Amino acid sequence: MEKNFLIYGASGYTGELVAREAARRGLKPILSGRSQANVEPLAKELDLTFRTFSLEDRKSLEYTLKEVEFVLHCAGPFSLTSKPMVEACLRTGKHYLDITGEIAVFEALARRDKQAKEAGIMIMPGVGFDVVPSDCLALHLKNRLPSAAHLTLAFYGLGKISHGTQATMTMNVGKGGAIRKNGEIVNVPAAWKTREIAFGEFTKTGVTIPWGDVATAFYSTGIPNIEVYTVLPETNLRMLKLSRYIGWLLATKPMQSYLQKQIPEGGPNEKERAKGKTFLWGEAKDEQGNRVEAHLQCPEGYTLTALTALNITEKVINGNYKTGFQTPAKAYGADLILEIEGVSISD
Repeated sequence: MEKNFLIYGASGYTGELVAREAARRGLKPILSGRSQANVEPLAKELDLTFRTFSLEDRKSLEYTLKEVEFVLHCAGPFSLTSKPMVEACLRTGKHYLDITGEIAVFEALARRDKQAKEAGIMIMPGVGFDVVPSDCLALHLKNRLPSAAHLTLAFYGLGKISHGTQATMTMNVGKGGAIRKNGEIVNVPAAWKTREIAFGEFTKTGVTIPWGDVATAFYSTGIPNIEVYTVLPETNLRMLKLSRYIGWLLATKPMQSYLQKQIPEGGPNEKERAKGKTFLWGEAKDEQGNRVEAHLQCPEGYTLTALTALNITEKVINGNYKTGFQTPAKAYGADLILEIEGVSISD
């Protein structure tokens, strides 16, 4: 059978970017999702095969997986969609990739490591901007300071965010923050810490967020203490701090329904993505006071997601994978991100 793959969630904002980039590279994925009305026009435009079904339709899901070698799962929120897809991959012996950034998803899939090895498949969540560049930066720092016990990562994205990203953020608004302390994930208040971060030529105020590296960087580096920061507009920062007190209200079904309906469809357009950039900074320290830091500059986040996801996709197509639960840097090394055009690193 010719090695092929499935893009589920192909008609979503990021899924469509991935599908278009795949077609540009001459790949022939099967495009899939719940809605034929949304998936079929894209598939016809790109001259690709399509299948439509919900993830609850176990029979159709397994039938389609039998046509491919693996799935690149792009339909979020992944806290709701990853479980049925991963279980289907385990049953059918197909590799699983996704573009999540949700800590709970990384941790749930890490617990599938033994099952994945027994099935002979790789489970690798986070093959996009969440978390490829930051995961590679974390391992780069660990390689420079093998004794590191503390890792701090930060990112600053110039550009808009998509409907799906906003929907996931809104769904988690009442859950506070998270860090890793002494090897364990610990819940902390929203916007727990702020600090000034020098992103190369400019400095911004960063705030702690429950980014995926709180989970993944531990598996990639073994560093037991991890914090992740991002830069937010002042209004968003105030709302995040306010959520400490009214998070319970924001998490209720009526409020979630209202908030989700306010989120605009789509995401940044092609010109906006072309102009956007992503800056990352990382620092590793050990208990003796030794310290290293590094900077990454990357393309805009959604563009980067399509590029990194398909870079890893092509590796799997070529038989380059490791069975079990994997993170991008653990499987492919700290220099994985440097394979992407437009990425530069400085120590």
